[in-house]
Amino acid sequence: MRSTRKASLTAFALVCAFAVAAHADDDKKVKEQKEVRKMAQDTLQRLYKADPKAKPAVEKAAGYAVFSNMGVKILLAGSGKGQGIAVDNKSKNETFMKMVELQAGLGMGVKKFRVIFVFDNQKALNSFVNSGWEFGGQTTAAAKTGDKGGSMSGAASVSDGVWMYQLTDKGLAAEITAKSTKYYKDDDLN
Repeated sequence: MRSTRKASLTAFALVCAFAVAAHADDDKKVKEQKEVRKMAQDTLQRLYKADPKAKPAVEKAAGYAVFSNMGVKILLAGSGKGQGIAVDNKSKNETFMKMVELQAGLGMGVKKFRVIFVFDNQKALNSFVNSGWEFGGQTTAAAKTGDKGGSMSGAASVSDGVWMYQLTDKGLAAEITAKSTKYYKDDDLN
């Protein structure tokens, strides 16, 4: 009887410990999600201040994604990582994502920047969210108007139906650069 009681108390203590640990993980997840949402909203506000025409472009799009990136380059190699969120404007569905970047070439320093993708259509948004996305090699595109009139004047077309804004500490970048960058779902935050 005594050993059964001890076993029951031990089992109860283990269940309680697991419940507390699970609750702590949930709190951490909610906190991280909140931080990513705040970063995205702050970034969008900076973009709208730098280029007021971007706001209606983002709002009318099928969706958008915002990422914060920090990269380090030392001599011949560099890397970067970041996180962000993709939002479907129609359903308001959020998908938390990560990004990783690899660089080659001579250089030294630390670079922080924010990237905003605007998706013209649902197919481009769904492809980005569900299949991930990868820039190969180096893509540098001068920000230009293209066929979008003035609404995307500060963005560069980086793929069919996908526009990209890049913000640095100094404001809207005149050139958009991506070096072997991969974007994918964040399984821990979704």
